[in-house]
Amino acid sequence: MNSYDYPDVTAVQRAFAASGKRHLVLTGGRGAGKSTLLSAFFGGEIRPGITTEACPGVCVTLHDNLGGDRFTVGRFDAALPGIDRKMRAVPGVFDIKGAAILRRLAEADAAAAGEWVTLDEIGYLEADSADYVCALGALTDKKRVAAVVRREVLPTLSVFTDRDDIFVFDLDAPHGRTGCVIMASGMGVRFGGNKLMAPFHSKPMIAQILRATDGIFARRIVVTRHADVRTYCEALGADVLLHDLPGRNDTVRLGLAAVGEGTDACMFCPADQPLLRHSTVSALAMATAGDPGMIYRAAFDGVPGAPAVFPAWAYPALSALPPGKGGGVVMKQYPDRVRTLGALDAWEMTDADTEEILRELENRK
Repeated sequence: MNSYDYPDVTAVQRAFAASGKRHLVLTGGRGAGKSTLLSAFFGGEIRPGITTEACPGVCVTLHDNLGGDRFTVGRFDAALPGIDRKMRAVPGVFDIKGAAILRRLAEADAAAAGEWVTLDEIGYLEADSADYVCALGALTDKKRVAAVVRREVLPTLSVFTDRDDIFVFDLDAPHGRTGCVIMASGMGVRFGGNKLMAPFHSKPMIAQILRATDGIFARRIVVTRHADVRTYCEALGADVLLHDLPGRNDTVRLGLAAVGEGTDACMFCPADQPLLRHSTVSALAMATAGDPGMIYRAAFDGVPGAPAVFPAWAYPALSALPPGKGGGVVMKQYPDRVRTLGALDAWEMTDADTEEILRELENRK
């Protein structure tokens, strides 16, 4: 995981909401905090559902959160091969008792039990139970499901994990392999000079976007035409590409060439939005990682803006933009593949185009 060791729960909630998906899957390695995040996602409130508990070297029990039943579903068997999967499913328990719980949860009155069911967790023990897997599929047709799922290849569970209406959040890679291009090539004509080095709370304004994008991306680069911006950013350990080309399309192309290889998506961040929050940048990257077919962009009160994140399928179009144009060209080509994530306020997306605006933004921090 990145230097921000545990994901911001509100950022996960915002990413999920922006996706418009019906169900949520949390995955990750052992000890990643999947169950903790599932609880935090619902504010610590216990939802109807199933909780499994493992007693290492002994057994696995299943607890019906709604009905209160608890029973053993797996027992430790040292003779099983390998170092994992040392629990052997108790014959018939998932098919009979487990499937019955799922069917009861599916039919539970929404007014009393709510629209959500939580399953913590789904793994290899239940994967071979045809009745349980069938009941799981039926449950997702009736309820919204938030589930912790072990990171394993479990073909029989594809009835759930391969659905198009599921948002997958991986705690081991919460932002996926996303790159970031900081767009810092503007000449500041309206500002009267290089605004990126103008003071903002005693630091150059460019420092704000470095803070907002810190610790999130697999690769990040500042693309600029200003030597003083390069010097400042490199002193802070940021990668910089200095160029002398005139167009916005040039900045996009050069930045993408620098970070695109090996990434699944790329975010383009204006360098002149000093109130852009780290949580908003994080949520945008999370949204694209969990819903990789879509372009995500920040918006406020229904008005879209920047930053924006483009999946790798859009890289060829971004690399061939018309002179002077930016990523908006690609969004217009694929309007049905664009989704918005709400900024927390309008000031996040405000460009400091003049010194007066910059001072107003400084007073609002």
